Amino acid sequence: MSNPSAPENDLPRLLESWQAEKQSAYLYERIALREDDPAKQALFRALAASAEEQSHTWAAKLAAANIAVQAFQPELRVRLVAGTVDLLGPRALIPALAALKIRGVSVYTHSSSPTGHPHPNAGPESSHKGLSGGGNLRAAVFGVNDGLLSNASLILGVAGAAADTRTIALTGIAGLAAGAFSMAAGEYVSVRSQRELFERQIALERDELAEYPEEEAMELAMIYEARGIAKADALELANKLIGDPEHALDTLAREELGLNPAELGSPWGAAFSSFVAFAIGGVIPLLPFLLPLRGALSAHVLMVAMSLTACALFGIGASLSLFTGRNAWFSGVRMLLIGVLAGAVTFSIGKLFGVALG
Repeated sequence: MSNPSAPENDLPRLLESWQAEKQSAYLYERIALREDDPAKQALFRALAASAEEQSHTWAAKLAAANIAVQAFQPELRVRLVAGTVDLLGPRALIPALAALKIRGVSVYTHSSSPTGHPHPNAGPESSHKGLSGGGNLRAAVFGVNDGLLSNASLILGVAGAAADTRTIALTGIAGLAAGAFSMAAGEYVSVRSQRELFERQIALERDELAEYPEEEAMELAMIYEARGIAKADALELANKLIGDPEHALDTLAREELGLNPAELGSPWGAAFSSFVAFAIGGVIPLLPFLLPLRGALSAHVLMVAMSLTACALFGIGASLSLFTGRNAWFSGVRMLLIGVLAGAVTFSIGKLFGVALG
């Protein structure tokens, strides 16, 4: 009979927690073997020992519920990640390791102190780390560029096959709709999956924090120590942070898992913004085919569409210089040349197949 302290519906959670700690210990050992930095190597070996000890806590709870754990066997994906870590090193596998709830990978990405202030050794660029809104703007610019380039190439491909204006317009509308919905669906699935992963990781972290807060504080201190903080200071800071119930989980999610619980992302928001960005770009080469142009413009509607596209491509390239620091003219001309190359290829393909099928 199961122990009353471990209700039957809690058993899957206990098994998952035991499995997660065993897998973590396994991966920490593999990372430590591949790591050349003595400080990071010591960190991951200590984390492996801590995870192994914590797995015993969950095993004891399962035993109290008369559930015997089997000999640990890492899942296939864990063995694949471990093998790739052996081959490429842990830094190249940060997203995969974070997805498996491996703590400490923030030592490869964080250059700031755990208090949120710039690290004394950080360069002047560290003052811009908090400009998270720039990431959204950059994504929007790339979304517009995707819509513009893909729909312009589609229109040129159909035009190369000597299609009439009405056919080109219908093709452009279909391409815009299909591309925008495809982008929206892809973003929704991506952000939804990422959010579910993060929520699961945070839930596991909440269970562990409630079960063994002292061990969580020790792990946090080891991460801070690996970043260059003195051992005594790291332990004092970790105990202070873990001792604040209101912020302890948030701190662990940020420092151990590299997550921001307040910014897990909205699947519907990501889908909508992707749809709008792609549609804005996709409508630019299509506009001349939809508007009632007169005189010489109506006779050269494709040329008008491609002129608009060229101006937009240059503008997008120049805008991207805000994120790259490159010269705006250089970035604009480079993007324009990429667009010209893509358009020339699709127009030539359309021309070739138009003649072959005609």
